[in-house]
Amino acid sequence: MSSQNADIVLVHGAWADGSGWAKVIVPLAAAGFSATAAPLPLTSFDEDVAALERALERAKGPVILVGHAYAGAVISAVRGEKVRALVYVAALVPDEGETVADVFYRGEPHPQAPKLAPDGHGLIYLPNGAFATAFAQNARADELAVLAASQRPISPACITVPVARPLWKDRLTWFLIAEEDRMIRVDNQRFMAARMKAKQCSVPADHMPMVTAPAAIFDIIRDAAVAI
Repeated sequence: MSSQNADIVLVHGAWADGSGWAKVIVPLAAAGFSATAAPLPLTSFDEDVAALERALERAKGPVILVGHAYAGAVISAVRGEKVRALVYVAALVPDEGETVADVFYRGEPHPQAPKLAPDGHGLIYLPNGAFATAFAQNARADELAVLAASQRPISPACITVPVARPLWKDRLTWFLIAEEDRMIRVDNQRFMAARMKAKQCSVPADHMPMVTAPAAIFDIIRDAAVAI
């Protein structure tokens, strides 16, 4: 039974699944929060938003939505009245009329960022070597093995759709900037956070701070819970 004032809904990005939030879920539960890792099919933007809306239906109290990377766009697209705050973790956050690809490809990529292209089925997988070089370069070998084995591909249909008016224009927002991110440029993260007027927190983390710097995510969620 939750003893806190908000339900925490954690949303994974591309090439990940809900298990990536394990190190955040455990301290949230210990602190009395109800936490859910919402699954996204990563098949199209509309289908991902619909999947998150279904997860929100199960929440009983006010919700803090936490989105990593691509999921930053997804959490911005829901319209649930339960959502009181949005927390972005090394996220992609398009404005109205923009696509995820617009903000992802803003500026030159990091030199160690992987080359991405759809396979014969039209799905984009992250090359296995990229987990250690760009996705989670600060993770342990066993963590990298799990991330690579459990990756879920993303469809181009997720990142090429212009978004509607985003929810961040109407809610309290926080943004955790990962200073060592090689997937999403750090200056790009700062640009999006500033544009949203989000409360910012910068940490020396790679693209997967939920695995390599989970305490920072717990702290920013707790800050959001106090504020709502």
